[in-house]
Amino acid sequence: MSSNNERKEGVAGFMQRAKEQANRNVEHFAEGMAAGSMPEGKLFDIAQQISDKRLGELTVDSTTCGYCAVGCRFDVYTDGEEVLATRAADPEESPVNDISTCVKGKFSYNFANSDQRLTDPLVRDENGEWREATWEEALSRTVEGFRDIIDEYGNEAMSVIASSKATNEENYLMGKFARQVLGTNTVDNCNRLCHSSTVAGLAKTYGYGAASISVKDFEEADLIFLTGSNTTEAHPVLGTRVKQHVKEGGDLIVFDPRETQIAEYADQYTSIRPGYDTVWVNGLTRYIIENDLYDEEFVAERTEGFEEVKEAVDEFTLDYVEEVTGASPEEIVSAAEAIAEADRTVFGWTLGITEHSHGTDNVASLANLAAITGNVGKPGTGVSPFRGQNNVQGGGGDMGPLPDNFPGYQKVADDEIRAKFEEAWDCEIPAERGYYTTEMFNAFDDGELRGMFCIGENPSLSEPGKKHADEVLEEMEFLVVQDLFMNETAKYADVVLPAVSFLEKEGTFANTDRRVQKVNQVLEKKGNAKADWEILQELANRMGREWDYADTNEINEEMRSLTPIYGGISHERIEEEGGIQWPCWDEDHPGTERLYTEEFNTESGKANLTPVGYAEPMAPQTEELPLTLTTGRVLYQYHTGTMTHPEEGIMKYNDRDFVEINPDTAAAYGIENGDPVRIESDKGEIVVTAQVTERIGEDTVFAPIHFAETAVNTLTDSERLDPEAKTPEFKATAVRISPVEGQQSTSRPGSVEPARGDD
Repeated sequence: MSSNNERKEGVAGFMQRAKEQANRNVEHFAEGMAAGSMPEGKLFDIAQQISDKRLGELTVDSTTCGYCAVGCRFDVYTDGEEVLATRAADPEESPVNDISTCVKGKFSYNFANSDQRLTDPLVRDENGEWREATWEEALSRTVEGFRDIIDEYGNEAMSVIASSKATNEENYLMGKFARQVLGTNTVDNCNRLCHSSTVAGLAKTYGYGAASISVKDFEEADLIFLTGSNTTEAHPVLGTRVKQHVKEGGDLIVFDPRETQIAEYADQYTSIRPGYDTVWVNGLTRYIIENDLYDEEFVAERTEGFEEVKEAVDEFTLDYVEEVTGASPEEIVSAAEAIAEADRTVFGWTLGITEHSHGTDNVASLANLAAITGNVGKPGTGVSPFRGQNNVQGGGGDMGPLPDNFPGYQKVADDEIRAKFEEAWDCEIPAERGYYTTEMFNAFDDGELRGMFCIGENPSLSEPGKKHADEVLEEMEFLVVQDLFMNETAKYADVVLPAVSFLEKEGTFANTDRRVQKVNQVLEKKGNAKADWEILQELANRMGREWDYADTNEINEEMRSLTPIYGGISHERIEEEGGIQWPCWDEDHPGTERLYTEEFNTESGKANLTPVGYAEPMAPQTEELPLTLTTGRVLYQYHTGTMTHPEEGIMKYNDRDFVEINPDTAAAYGIENGDPVRIESDKGEIVVTAQVTERIGEDTVFAPIHFAETAVNTLTDSERLDPEAKTPEFKATAVRISPVEGQQSTSRPGSVEPARGDD
């Protein structure tokens, strides 16, 4: 980098000035983050708890984190009843996080011993009231309800929502249970609401719907390009790696509607309007092609469809991109030239790219950009969609609890593949795919579905169009919920089955870079709760099957015998070697650190570049709804709050939802920081507290998703779905705002620095 006395001009100067600011910021980040993220006295309390006990009274076990999908490994200190402390495992045993853990992974375990935990099954009595039941009664009621639906309406009237919180082994059984026991392909999971458009977009361009990289590629990259990701809050340990990359001289570019914390470390941050991502990505691609900045050798030898992409991006001129997205010509040129000049670039994104009615196109356009610049298959290059749930990569995708895929992304429609599973599972399986998650709720309206088995999910809060979701849940003929808590969905159930958390079970998770790691039991099961796989086995046997798995190792052995990409990943190997990245074809295969080093997983072995055109939100801003709402996560909460709301320290930081509003927008509406604000869409309205901040653009507002009291999905729409992946449009909802007169504030914006968070 040039000294301060050697100021660069134009684009180079733009990059230099931004990098100098980032380096100044990163020096004091670590201590500030520690002070801000640890509830006062928490560290002292933990130290005191441990010092009050003799070392021999403590148990120390290693396991894999159950929050996001970074896949941190850590040692858990317990006294047999509760988690007293955690610390990062030996760096050799924790390749993803090294010595790091985030605030939730370090502290937020009170949920495991919460007084609100379900410890016995619940059934409704003849008056519709809840009462505790024995497992015998609850399982009998469940089987009776499933059979009644099947006998009256047929197998296809049943549906299953699987759990990305559960282990690989349990999700394998959830898919098997749907197809073998219930006889339906209508099984899906939360992947549909987040990264299913990533899976669809990458699968059709590269072959695998997953990250191509290993986490250490962040260290080897010259440039990291992030979009739609609030990395420091949604994936804090990955955020630490990105900041370290900057501190050591690497470049960082961020495109996002909000100036999230990670953007403060960037060489270039570009604010863009939500919902028009294909426009600015195609603008970058056009500039690179037009100026011969693409990797001609890579394009010629390892891709097909380049000419079609070149033609498709021709309309996305610099002026047009600025008009539609707000990204200036200087910013597009700066980013395009930085990508072209870097030898090694990693492209990372999360739900800001995928949760749109055109999310698959967004991902395909980024895949095109990475491929034409030769940034795939080499150290320090590749694509990295940061997954949200701890096991959404493995349980939600790899294990095949999906309406169109068996485990390992083997297609239900493929006659040969389907015959393999029919023989292994001794059943007939329909050739047609079942309903995707949000489609399920629409299918109940039409009478196509009648019953649901919901495992470890909370669709009352997580589904788009909360009012519609609740109406469906209330009218459902038979609903069974299997979970840790009596969540909002469980309140509509006929039977509730108590499950256990990741702290109370054994198995494996697969993290965001395809790394399969061991999960070990560190606490005794709470009350009479059971592991998901144990409940599924008991139900299957009561419905005429003969499952006799002794443990999750036996389940894994069956799964990998049917799943080529997991063929060599045994529990024994993971225990001996640590995490193994798929594909791992057999016991002698080392696993795959980086995909596409020699060829893509396509029929031709080349990347299928996919022409992508203009895309916009299905319901863009109007005169009546002049603002765009985008939603996401914040550091101190997690999804619908099941695991974080019981943590007192966490709740002191963010105890309610809020809305971020640009100062100019707030002034125009007469809104001040801390005022209650009504947000209205064409689907409903909520009231939350204003956080007035320049992080958000003038025509955009942001709200988190974590609290039932305000239920942000009251505003979103279950009909606006990506045509391929069926992902809802969570990130671009047309709304209007207004101050609420005479009403008390519903949150405390001054209790913590205004949170940032679009996952």
